[in-house]
Amino acid sequence: MNFNFDTDYTLENEVALLRPLTMEDMEHLSVYSIYEPQIWDYSITPANGLENLKKYIKLALQGRASKTAYPFIVFDKRVQKYVGSTRFYDIQEAHNTTQLGFTWYGNEFQGTGLNKNCKYLLLEFAFEKIGWERVEFRADAANQRSIAAMKSIGCTVEGILRSNYKNPTRRRDSIVLSILQDEWFANVKKDLAEKLLRYES
Repeated sequence: MNFNFDTDYTLENEVALLRPLTMEDMEHLSVYSIYEPQIWDYSITPANGLENLKKYIKLALQGRASKTAYPFIVFDKRVQKYVGSTRFYDIQEAHNTTQLGFTWYGNEFQGTGLNKNCKYLLLEFAFEKIGWERVEFRADAANQRSIAAMKSIGCTVEGILRSNYKNPTRRRDSIVLSILQDEWFANVKKDLAEKLLRYES
């Protein structure tokens, strides 16, 4: 694995740009925190409200400082706006694996192809630039929209972790999905690239 937490990685294509999240990004993301709190209904670390957003970003940056996570802010080039955030986390150098999650976008940017563009950039970076061998995804097992989105990019469902997290209102079951490096090269990359073309036509 050749990943440097001190490097400011920027990933981009014609639709999306992902750059490292900073504390100053509070000003870009606060509109979603204030006016779209339902974004975090299934989150174990909600960012609804300015205080929660501040904690959310601080925790994300602490993860980068401790070399376990690498958070990005997401910019939609089509509308020239910052629209959400995502991150690599639970990065395990010894096992050459990472998790990809803490992903959210403003409501009007969901279902626009933005997520698939971001996932393509992140997975290409993970498997081809860094050489990770496994990228894992998790979600609240009740969050059908998120699960459908992960399946649509080529994730394989592995199973359910029962009652493994506590969010602000209840304990949750978590679904575990993944993509392996050989799957990316065999078919996931090609299939995802073809789906991106549909949004362009």
